[in-house]
Amino acid sequence: MDVLIVGGGGHVSGAVARAALRRGHQVWTLTRGRRALPEGVRSLVADRGDLEAMAAVVSGEGVKWDLVVDCICYDLADIRQDMQLFQRRADQFVFVSTDFVYDAAHRAFPQSEEASHWATERSSGYGCKKRLCERELTDGDPSGMDWTIVRPCHIYGPTSELGCLPLHGRDAELIDRMRRGEPIRLVGAGHFLQQPILADDLAETIVSIGGNDSARRQVFNAAGPEIIESRQYYQIVADILGVELLVEEVPVRAHLAEHPGAAPFLCHRIYDLSRIEQTGLSLPSTSVEDGLRSHVEGLLSRRGALAYTRS
Repeated sequence: MDVLIVGGGGHVSGAVARAALRRGHQVWTLTRGRRALPEGVRSLVADRGDLEAMAAVVSGEGVKWDLVVDCICYDLADIRQDMQLFQRRADQFVFVSTDFVYDAAHRAFPQSEEASHWATERSSGYGCKKRLCERELTDGDPSGMDWTIVRPCHIYGPTSELGCLPLHGRDAELIDRMRRGEPIRLVGAGHFLQQPILADDLAETIVSIGGNDSARRQVFNAAGPEIIESRQYYQIVADILGVELLVEEVPVRAHLAEHPGAAPFLCHRIYDLSRIEQTGLSLPSTSVEDGLRSHVEGLLSRRGALAYTRS
């Protein structure tokens, strides 16, 4: 299968590239050429802000890709560009959206792919923009291009920083804070439920869309196999590091009063994954403990400070 990834050097896009390569596919990446890429990809270089340059690079390959995955589509200009470029150049197109498209105040438990309330600019600017991109696909008519929308929840893995809640989300200093014995400030004491997904598991789900006719013009939630309290996420990290977890509770109302944009993070993020299973896509399977161990180990290894060994 010929696979093009818009992106390729990032947290998710890099994982998708590696997953496609592992499956023996021919893989192209389309980036600005500023990051290291997985070995074995064919690198295309253009800035997506320059439509003419993007079009020239894409058309210059003379390829109709079996699968195109856009991991860096954030607004209407991006999705319209995709529809223009890939209507005739992609058999299947995957838009990586987000679970923030769901309105935090009206989530179901678990949340299916259907909802009656969606993110607004006020409730989640990021989620609102992603939702508008989704609607451009679902309500538009990208003839000649079958789309699939994937809505991942919290994505973790060793190419990203640790942390899943405000104040310590994607916190580059989290490991050092824990090692120094500093308390971790968790909104609501970290009792919000989550279903984190390892980037490698998400990548396998995305790549498995290619060639699956049942996935065409479908929307999928993507989440890990386990439901945990956010506090447990930090406890697992502490256990891996061999330190005590100290928690300072931050009241939810006080935090939201000061940071209203944090609302999408401060709710239960639990998802119905039956559609993934019924469609025959790769079902995420890595436990949070195993995934976080690889995450912490990878971060420490990159820092040249691997301070423990596997038992």
